[in-house]
Amino acid sequence: MLYEASSKKAKELVEMKKLEALATKPAAAGRFDWQNRRVSEKTIQWMPNGRDLLLIIEGDLFLFNTDSKKHEQLTATATAERDPKPSPDGKRLGFRIDHDLYTMEIASKKVTRLTTDGSANILNGELDWVYPEELDLGTAWWWSPDSSRIAFMQFDTTRLGTYPHADLLGVTAFAEPQKYPKTGTQNSDVRLGVVAATGGSTKWMDVGEMRDHLLARVNWIPESNTLAVQKMTRVQNKLDFIAADASTGASKVLFTEKDATWINVADDLTFLPSRKQFLWSSEKTGFRHLYLMSYEGQEVKRLTSGEWEVSDVLQVDEKAGKVYFTSTEVSPLERQLYVVDLNSGEKKALTSAGGTHSISMSPAADFYLDTHSSLKTPPRTTLHKSDGAEVAVFREADRKVIDEFALLPTEVVKVTSADGALMYARLIKPANFDPAKKYPAVVFVYGGPHAQTVRDSWVGLSWEQALAHKGFVIWQLDNRGSGGRGHAWESKLYRRMGKQELEDQKAGVDHLLKMGFVDSKRIGINGWSYGGYMTLYALLNAPEVFAAGISGAPVVDWRHYDTIYTERYLGMPQENESGYKDSSALTYAGNLKGKLLLVHNFGDDNVLFQNSFQMADALQKAGKQFEMMIYPQKSHGVSGPAARQMREMMTNFLERSLGVTP
Repeated sequence: MLYEASSKKAKELVEMKKLEALATKPAAAGRFDWQNRRVSEKTIQWMPNGRDLLLIIEGDLFLFNTDSKKHEQLTATATAERDPKPSPDGKRLGFRIDHDLYTMEIASKKVTRLTTDGSANILNGELDWVYPEELDLGTAWWWSPDSSRIAFMQFDTTRLGTYPHADLLGVTAFAEPQKYPKTGTQNSDVRLGVVAATGGSTKWMDVGEMRDHLLARVNWIPESNTLAVQKMTRVQNKLDFIAADASTGASKVLFTEKDATWINVADDLTFLPSRKQFLWSSEKTGFRHLYLMSYEGQEVKRLTSGEWEVSDVLQVDEKAGKVYFTSTEVSPLERQLYVVDLNSGEKKALTSAGGTHSISMSPAADFYLDTHSSLKTPPRTTLHKSDGAEVAVFREADRKVIDEFALLPTEVVKVTSADGALMYARLIKPANFDPAKKYPAVVFVYGGPHAQTVRDSWVGLSWEQALAHKGFVIWQLDNRGSGGRGHAWESKLYRRMGKQELEDQKAGVDHLLKMGFVDSKRIGINGWSYGGYMTLYALLNAPEVFAAGISGAPVVDWRHYDTIYTERYLGMPQENESGYKDSSALTYAGNLKGKLLLVHNFGDDNVLFQNSFQMADALQKAGKQFEMMIYPQKSHGVSGPAARQMREMMTNFLERSLGVTP
């Protein structure tokens, strides 16, 4: 569908079923591809002319003209074209076949192979597994602004360790190995090259020693002759901003940022060629803020400041000299939209309604869509001019869930720790709540960095609501170490995971108990991934608090998790042995007193099943009783019909363990 802001009307561009009917061959067969879910490969995207759509259909590339409704098949190959992107001038396409890069001149259909050494271990313009997972890098190649060249990362995965996944669902089991770098082991060897769009030799950028370093971001400077490269140390406490000459490969460091803990990479870099400046964001004050930098790497102006963080940079209007962004200035529970003037530094709020504003802004920064919701109101999307004036209602709030289901209200509760830290929690009281009664409670937890679970935004119908209707109190608190509160808040878990998080969770439970309606002997805890780890850690280190827990896909020993994530927070296991040991749930297996349910996908590519397998082994050796459910899916989360079975199983476990009669 296409919505025209000027006419306030929508029209159909193409029926998706008709696009699917274009396929002329089945997808190529092969072993399971462990490509990371965060790879930003687009199956449908606009061409630069704004009329044609570039489509991937069963691995082949098509152009679909939205005016004529006609299509043109560009490729018909036995092997799928991956990660296609049109050149900025719209004359060429770039894509990957297997592990090499190619371009096509659209007018002539001439295909040129740009790299020739790709293999199972040499990935040209193709990401390994860990970079997209932990650095949020969605692609490994980029067109130059003038469409003449392509910059690409080459990953040599030869030194990576291999995890022996296996598919056991058939009569014959078969291996599905995954290259997975565990903390303390080798990362991929990465280098950055530039090649002409018409082919030729690759010029490799000399950005210094790369072993034990990471290439976190690559951007073309608009003039198309220089690459901006963000290079980090392996443990990510130092970032060099490097300018690399695309023709010669020579480079120089423009500026360096260091942090006593770690540096979080962002995607806020925007070049302003008319000013010879760029927009940069940094957490060097403890909160992410915006800075105007010169092309030489000197700070020109600080655009935002305060004990709050810039959440997202949405658009930069270079001509008007304005930057649009969302932040937590009003409250860490909210997201509001602001605009700041590049010249005067004057900042103005464009939204005011309490809650969360999710903004999609046009490339020209003349319109934006505001999807607003709160804990009490479902999402409603409105169209606005860049000055904040509402133009039209794009999509009214869907109140069907509110009208058809008895949703119980969610309250936000403030909790103060013993040392004075202000934390926020969500509370759902049971149906037909009686303050004189004592109810069982389920603590929902994530607790890890980057994630913020307590927000003033719509949740709607959920498993939490179902549990509350069955008689459980629902409680969720964001401890120190979680996201949305700035880097200083998040870095409290540096070098030691579990300890600070659990202390804050216990403070939350104490606050909940003082409200007077929760039975202290019937408190459960539930979480997935980092939350699964926190569930285990809490059961084993605070058995007097938690009577039962459901641990989903937990990291039980951080030596089993990947390099980039784990080393960012704990450092290298070779020089922080005590931190790894004390942070491991395996260390405390003998402390289990409450009821435990372990849940994990056997083919989990993120938190490897080896974690739960070793936890089960440790508990068995300690003579501890527990329950376990294994799913055969090849992902980090359980989906499809199995998800319903899982929720029913979890509900039954909580009812049995905490004394609620179905």
